[in-house]
Amino acid sequence: MFTGIIAAVGTLTTLQPHGGDVRLRIATGKLDLSDVQLGDSIAVSGVCLTAVELPGDGFWADASRETLERTTLGDAQPGARVNLEKALTSTTRLGGHLVSGHVDGIGTVGEWRPDGRSWRLRVQAPDVLARYIAEKGSICIDGVSLTVNRVDGAAFELNIVPHTLAETTLADFQAGRRVNLEVDLIARYLERLLLGERAAQPGGKLTEALLREHGFWI
Repeated sequence: MFTGIIAAVGTLTTLQPHGGDVRLRIATGKLDLSDVQLGDSIAVSGVCLTAVELPGDGFWADASRETLERTTLGDAQPGARVNLEKALTSTTRLGGHLVSGHVDGIGTVGEWRPDGRSWRLRVQAPDVLARYIAEKGSICIDGVSLTVNRVDGAAFELNIVPHTLAETTLADFQAGRRVNLEVDLIARYLERLLLGERAAQPGGKLTEALLREHGFWI
């Protein structure tokens, strides 16, 4: 588990194809690796990866076909800057929100404009994720815990403060960039719980009729 509070910006230095998947090397910059052991989890731009080698100034990790297909790591090239966060501990300050490092989908950066000393960011999410995104709710973009300001269909807007711009890769964003999205864990599990026994049925999903059955009016 993670918090979405980025500890350092690293660099993807090497990609080694291995039978359809990839082993990659991340130079971790100022991230303190003194307490990291083989097998530990590190979030790389919102993707939970396992450290399989620790050369000292970074780590190696394997990215499966599933990871490459469902995240922006499938597009990544050597030299790319990435957001880094070590897995939380029992004494970690939970300054963001609970993040699993399991990407739900890929969004696209739309409008990206200054607003005072901050920036306004608009992201288009996949339609299937729209029901999990709520105004003033939490969302994780490339590993960064952010608050949704407003929602318009499957698009949503956020305000990015100067500190976040300085300490993450969000300053690199441009219109058209693809980004990793992880929705709030509570929303994901609430939907599954509402299905009840229907969850065990093939193709079981939340419908308007089921919501009405549980007292929700649409």
